[in-house]
Amino acid sequence: MALKIRLARAGAKKRPYYRIVVADVRSPRDGRFIERVGSHNPLLPKDHEERVVLNEERIRHWLEVGAKPTDRVLRFLDAAGIMTRTPRNNPNKAQPGKKALERIEAQRIAEEEAKEAAAAEAEAPAEAEAETAEE
Repeated sequence: MALKIRLARAGAKKRPYYRIVVADVRSPRDGRFIERVGSHNPLLPKDHEERVVLNEERIRHWLEVGAKPTDRVLRFLDAAGIMTRTPRNNPNKAQPGKKALERIEAQRIAEEEAKEAAAAEAEAPAEAEAETAEE
């Protein structure tokens, strides 16, 4: 039986509260679980001591048995010093997508055309003045 240490949502609508539970991977998110090993209240300030409550002894037991934490729970365990989470690197995250690149390119082309039109317009009156001066 594959086990996960994960969050199970509780609380009212728009007032989330999460239980940190050990559950079979096949059970539903808010459904059946084996043991409750902590809680997470995201509505509390980040420095509040009751924002994340962990039963470290039981979590260590389940980790030894083979339970795997989800990414969010792994962040909590890393902050508590139970496990270490390797930071992920996604260098493409900050780059714009295809459509944004197309819009940027179209805007750049429009700006260049506007500059060329302004330069041509500036030359045209100068030529017209030169022709009138010759006559």
